[in-house]
Amino acid sequence: MQNTVSVGLVGDYDHAVPAHQAIPLALQHAADSLGIKLAFGWVPTTEISTVSRISSFNGIWCVPASPYRNTDGALLAIRHARESQMPFLGTCGGFQHAVIEYARNVLGWEDAEHAEITPDAQRTVIAPLECSLVEVKGQVRFSPNSHIATAYQASAAVEGYRCRYGLNLAFRSELLAGPLRATAEDESGEVRGIELDGHPFFVGTLFQPERGALVGKPVPLAIAFLQACAP
Repeated sequence: MQNTVSVGLVGDYDHAVPAHQAIPLALQHAADSLGIKLAFGWVPTTEISTVSRISSFNGIWCVPASPYRNTDGALLAIRHARESQMPFLGTCGGFQHAVIEYARNVLGWEDAEHAEITPDAQRTVIAPLECSLVEVKGQVRFSPNSHIATAYQASAAVEGYRCRYGLNLAFRSELLAGPLRATAEDESGEVRGIELDGHPFFVGTLFQPERGALVGKPVPLAIAFLQACAP
């Protein structure tokens, strides 16, 4: 009997968001290519007050379109994935909140914030980008032997964005000293992807690889993520 792999899509679903249209397509294509039976469910952040809401899934994808309605709910889901070794993929807003969760709960920076939510905070680990990346495409370079490079089977790729916020350079060296590290950068060296060492699959990207599914392209990171979720 073929086992079903279940994925929780953490975020506040909006059909008008292209990434939300794309993610189910990307996952289904990944499941078909792997011969996996797929089940997925959208998990509104307002429904996450305890880990019981997301603990039954085989993996969590924290999706774009933040700020979320319940930031604490999203951070709780990410923390559970990190601490329980549950496969995790965060794209765009998911990347941003993975950084915040790590800063608060691993580095002990309780005041770590997102500038879009708390612009006057002293420690905005996620800050406005110098150049907005709304509907922009660009080359991304991958670190050798990273999950991202392995998924793409390449050292670089051209990917698209829809975001205005990214990692604050003022905190880069402390945040990414390990075990969290940068594994994808743009051509100017700005961080565009992160991974957590010692975790089966904990990957965040500021770019939105899922959107390739809207034009029928396979999504390497969706395939790698689903493969990590398979029992």
